[in-house]
Amino acid sequence: MDTVLPIRKIIHVDMDAFYASVAQLDDPSLRGKPIAVGGGGTRGVVSAASYEARKFGVRSAMSGVLAKKLCPELIFVRTNFERYKEISERVRAVFFEYTDLVEPLSLDEAYLDVTKNKKGNPSASLIAEEIRQKIKEKTGLNASAGISINKFIAKVASDINKPNGQKTVPPEEVLDFLEQLDIKKFYGVGKVMKEKMYRHGIYTGADLKTKSIEYLQEHFGKSGSYYFNIVRGIHTSKVKPERTRKSLAAERTFSKNISSEIFMLERLEDIAAEVARRLEKSNVAGRTITLKIKYRDFTLQTRSKTLPLYIASKELIMENVKDLLYQDEMRDSVRLLGISMSNLNNESAKKKEDISAKTIDVQLKLDF
Repeated sequence: MDTVLPIRKIIHVDMDAFYASVAQLDDPSLRGKPIAVGGGGTRGVVSAASYEARKFGVRSAMSGVLAKKLCPELIFVRTNFERYKEISERVRAVFFEYTDLVEPLSLDEAYLDVTKNKKGNPSASLIAEEIRQKIKEKTGLNASAGISINKFIAKVASDINKPNGQKTVPPEEVLDFLEQLDIKKFYGVGKVMKEKMYRHGIYTGADLKTKSIEYLQEHFGKSGSYYFNIVRGIHTSKVKPERTRKSLAAERTFSKNISSEIFMLERLEDIAAEVARRLEKSNVAGRTITLKIKYRDFTLQTRSKTLPLYIASKELIMENVKDLLYQDEMRDSVRLLGISMSNLNNESAKKKEDISAKTIDVQLKLDF
């Protein structure tokens, strides 16, 4: 029996190369040039790259040294989070002109549910066009958008016509769109999962759809039912105006590797203070504390412990961080340390909905 799902009008708005575009907006001499935000020096990591730099293969999370090798003309600029926040607030103000159902994912992207909207406009596509135009007028920056029946498809669609474009996937085209989609374009399928999918002969949505839910659960674990559903257009998550924060963290990359645990503790004091400040600002506490250690050779290690009570103070955080630091011997000198708090006391015990179906009923026609 077919499952009839709620069909909403969801827009995913994603600012184009946001950090880099802000830098080019504020300094016109950088326009049209390959730039990287962050990544300067011998230890820096690129936070974002302009489209001009991306043509050379420069990407976020890449070392600045490698980025410079790929693009000798690359210009490094500093991050400016206060400026990003300022512009992000202007962008969100535009969203709220159309709906109160806005779920920010970060400073530069958000989901909007415009099934019922403040303008009384039945066309989600026209609303997306208006929003992108207003963002341009109020910030000078370009945004792309994806429009469809649920969050998953809208997010995938927003990448199709980047930069400065939009893609609508109406109800009657959902299944064809997903079947023809390259598996690496599916949101949630990263580099490692893509290679695993390839090993199972799954290269497109159509390939994925041939696999039974039992097969996917056997080979992909708990994610199996998720993949089974999304390729059939089944994704019931609502746009949540107030997203529940799942963790808070802070970390530092050092200009020189650290090998002394005494020096590590000094750095961890500062990091713990920052985590405590963020917990206080968000009015939350956590029970699970994780110490993140990145060694000289870039190998990453995490050490965690879950406490019987919630904590938020710097003193209690450090007390437990020390235990984690001395839990095992350090394998090498360290280039990065981080502390995160999770299992926060703002998390609800909502049970995730798991729906399986053979097909999606797309008989309901909406003006997209």
